[in-house]
Formats: sequence, structure tokens, C-alpha cells
Amino acid sequence: MDGLRVSIAGKIVVTGSGAVCAAGMSPDEILDSVRSGRSSIRPIQQWDTTEWPCRVAGEIADFNPRALVDDRKLHKLIRRTDLLGLYAAGKAIERSGIVAHRSALGDAAAAVYSDRTGVYVGSGGGNYENQYDYFPLMTETHDDLHAFGTELAANVNPMWLLRSLPNNVLCHVGIAHSLKGTNACITHHSISGTLALVETLEALRADEADRIVSVGHDVPVEPQNLLYYYRAGLVSTDGLRAFDVSRNGTIFGEGAAACVVESEAAAKARGATVLGEILGSGSASEARGLLAIRDDGDGLARAIALALDDAGIAAADVGMVVAHANGTPNSDASEARALLRVFGTAMPPVTGFKWSFGHLLAASGTLETVLALEALRQGVVPGIPTLAALDPACAGLRVSREPQAPRGNTALVLSRGFGSTNTALLVRV
Repeated sequence: MDGLRVSIAGKIVVTGSGAVCAAGMSPDEILDSVRSGRSSIRPIQQWDTTEWPCRVAGEIADFNPRALVDDRKLHKLIRRTDLLGLYAAGKAIERSGIVAHRSALGDAAAAVYSDRTGVYVGSGGGNYENQYDYFPLMTETHDDLHAFGTELAANVNPMWLLRSLPNNVLCHVGIAHSLKGTNACITHHSISGTLALVETLEALRADEADRIVSVGHDVPVEPQNLLYYYRAGLVSTDGLRAFDVSRNGTIFGEGAAACVVESEAAAKARGATVLGEILGSGSASEARGLLAIRDDGDGLARAIALALDDAGIAAADVGMVVAHANGTPNSDASEARALLRVFGTAMPPVTGFKWSFGHLLAASGTLETVLALEALRQGVVPGIPTLAALDPACAGLRVSREPQAPRGNTALVLSRGFGSTNTALLVRV
């Protein structure tokens, strides 16, 4: 099967990337912030958190919709998360040059080009903000459902349904850039963005498209979402300290990232600059329940093994690991055990990025893949400055407060989500 994939599609390469989060408006800016040891986690500004147990997040400062998407009419039809996804996708498309190349083609060739260009998106599923338009009327009618129904049309934005669609980024990226090929929208908690890249890889291998724009976006920083995560014991009240003995939970962030991914033949045909290559992927579940995960990291270890097999490389070929590193006690410890099971004493340098800008949930895997490629190009494994004392439960990880050097040009990017789901993605420069 692997040989057949290679003969059909050859290498699968990345030719464009874009990103936005609390740490910056581009991959370069975000990685510079990470490398400098700067944290963008600050007090939440979107609502009054005075009485809240958790009051910090990786919010984008001075949020300006026009700086993200210039079309003010479109702002009425989409949400904050969609603005971020459209921005990241637009930047990736611009950097890749795929639309500029199409404009130089004749009409017939341009039509085929559009039909062979797809869009895959990973978006967040816990958008409780979609309900908030109803709250004033619920209060005004004192839970009288008849009165609520009578007044509903006069009080709720008629665009509510369109604004709440999880596939808005998919739709509007396609509309704005006339991308008419294969497409999908994935809402699978914090592995959504990685799964969008996985499906992108498989679609290109299967010759369903010549190029695909792959996007992950999410804005989990909102009251109801934060409260539920806190009550589930997943959110820290004071900071994200991945693998540290004092870690006590994750911190939310908001953002988006995107990659333009192509078959090597398509990229060569237009003389594209290649930023990196996607080698393979793996996904596995432990089937333990919504929140439960195995202490031994079995599901994640199996996902890594599947990714290595899919890529046709050995564990010794991995130059660095971008861990999920979300700061929750069980996840970090079991992630360490999974990595030890795969790499043993020959552990590559390990890092994580969430300490800097928060856990972006559905967007996390896409952003961390973009940053992994950028870090490999710069020849650095950024440190984790919030790591003061490694938890003995994580002993054996080659993780550090200070930057390290990758031992090769390949990175393993890990993502984990609810339902004990795990994904692994291998990329190379």
C-alpha cells in the first residue's frame, strides 16, 4: 500500500502557511515570541472575571475584525473564530501563490485548477456563545416559553443560523478564492486541526486533489466553556506548566493556523517554494470514556507507531517532538510514558508550545505543525520556560527550559482530545 501511495502522488509538501494567536499574526512572529520565552497569557478582557476562579487566557489583544477580514458585510454572517480561520487561510494562500498562479492560466486550465483545489477545516465544537443571543429574551420573558416564542423573531438576529455554522471557514475560503475541489469540516475537539491535515494528506495521496488548503481554528475563551472545563478539573487558575511537578491544568487560548499542502508534482509544475513535507500520520483511541485516559499512554504510543509506519521511518529518525503538553496532570504524565515506550533512552528533544499562547483546542494541532516546520528550518527546539522542576512521573523526557538543537530534520507533532483520542503527525524540512 505504501508503495502504491508513493507511485500515485509522490511526496506531499507544504507550500504556504499562516497563523494568528495571542503571540502574533504570523508563524515567524509567533515562533519568535516562543523562542524569546515570552508568554502571551494575560487577564481575560472579554468579560468581567472578578469572581471567576480562572481569570487568564491567551486572548488576542486589541482584537480588530477589520485587520483580519476586510469585508465588513461578511462580519455580520460569521463569528470571532471564523474571522481567525479566514485570516490564517488567506495568509497561507497568499504565501503559497496558488491563486496568483491560477490567474495566469487560460480559462479552461484555470477551471480545472479550481476543481482540483480543496479545503479541509478543523473547527471547534463547544461554541456556547451561539446561545447567548437568546439570553436577554429568556430573562425578559421569565422562562415563559409561549412569550419567548412569540417575541423570538423580533429579538434574535435572523442571521443566527448562518453565523453558528461550524463550516463557515470552509465555505467562505472556497467562495473567496473559487476553490471547488474536495472538502470536509471536522469537529473533533482538540484533534480537529490535526485530523484536517491527516485527511488532507490522505486525499492528496488518493489523487482526489492536487492541492488543499488545510485550516484549524477555535476560540474557546468564553464564559460557559471556561466554567465547564474548570469544573471538570482541566483548567489551571494561575498558569500552564507542562510536565512540571506543580502543574494543575491547562489555559485556553484562541487562534487559527493554515497550511497549503500539495502533491510534489503540482508544486514543481508551478515552481513553488517548498516549506516542508508531511510524511505520515497515525490516530488511535483508548475507548475509555469522555475524559478518562490510560496512565500508560497506550493510545498515544500506538498513534505514534502508526505514524512512523505510515511515514516509513524509524523512531531514531525523529529529530524533535512537539508534545501535546497541555499541563493537565494525567495527560502530561501519560504522554511522557508514551514517548518513553516509543523512544526509550534514545529520546529526541521534546518541547511544547501551549505555555506561551494557551491551548487553542481545535486549532492547536495545525498551529503546532506550522511552528514545528518553522522551528526545524531555524534549527531550534524551543524551551519551555514555565518548567521549573520536572515531575518524576515525566522522568526520561528530553525537555528543558532552555532551547535545544534538533537531532534531525523531522518533527513529530502530537495532539490529544476528549474520548481518549490521539493523533500523531510527522513532518520534515
